[in-house]
Amino acid sequence: MQERLVSAAATTSFFLRKGVSETKEKVVVGKVKVEEVAKKTAKKSKTLLTDIERWQKGVASTDVFGVPIEVTVQRQESTRPIPFVLSKCADYLVLSGLNSPDLFTSEGNKKAIQQLVSLYNQDLNAPLPEGVNPVDVAALVKCYLASLPQPLITSELHNEVRGARSSIPLMRNILKKLPTVNYMTLELITALLLRVSQKSLLNKMDARSLAMEMAPIIMWQKGQRPETYKQFWNQQSRTESNTNADPVQNYNEWDMLADESEDMDVSSAIPLDDGVAIDFSGIEVLQCLIEHHNAIFTDANETVWR
Repeated sequence: MQERLVSAAATTSFFLRKGVSETKEKVVVGKVKVEEVAKKTAKKSKTLLTDIERWQKGVASTDVFGVPIEVTVQRQESTRPIPFVLSKCADYLVLSGLNSPDLFTSEGNKKAIQQLVSLYNQDLNAPLPEGVNPVDVAALVKCYLASLPQPLITSELHNEVRGARSSIPLMRNILKKLPTVNYMTLELITALLLRVSQKSLLNKMDARSLAMEMAPIIMWQKGQRPETYKQFWNQQSRTESNTNADPVQNYNEWDMLADESEDMDVSSAIPLDDGVAIDFSGIEVLQCLIEHHNAIFTDANETVWR
């Protein structure tokens, strides 16, 4: 009888120890899981905070879109003064997308473009995802150029460039006044557009069509910044100081034309019924840069694709 009691006590003790051990293991496992969840939550909160800060401030310190082009190039620490995002897009289109219809005229897939913008805002050295649609890549180029706080052809040279559109030597000399980053980037973009136009029988985009699409985002005057693409890189307009903000204009395009002197270029900014003005002289400028690219950018490092 005593032996049975001893055996029962030993068995009970064994199960108690096992239960305590299993409980400890569960507590440890539970603690690890809680820590993992806490880490994930903290990481998610950090990402959310970054997104909130980006939304509040307009752009973040790592952003590429919406940032002055010279700042982006300086961050790259590269000998080539051209934003990586444009170089990668141009290389991809020349090697894989020149035959695609609707290049630079289609708005592309909004979700895909937003993902690409987010990708390069987080890592300016990121490669383009495999299998990306050339139409979306072309739209990304437009999106980047439209996001620049200042036009690629600077406001200071706007009128000079427009006045030189019928003279290649004059155009060549005026463009040399551009900052190096703007000049080299303009050379890349127009070289790309030239290659696209050379495949116009397949992609339906000749030099004139490309100029009509690209001119409004490459050369624009103060107060006429293209806003169409802001939805892709910014949820809220970047806050500008009152001293830098353009005053609200209460007159329309016809009033603007009436205020201009009679010797102003009559081919510029003819308003349409929907209120959108077409700058025909700007289109002619870009068409000239595309069609006569090699004659205009003679002193630039010629863009060469593999």
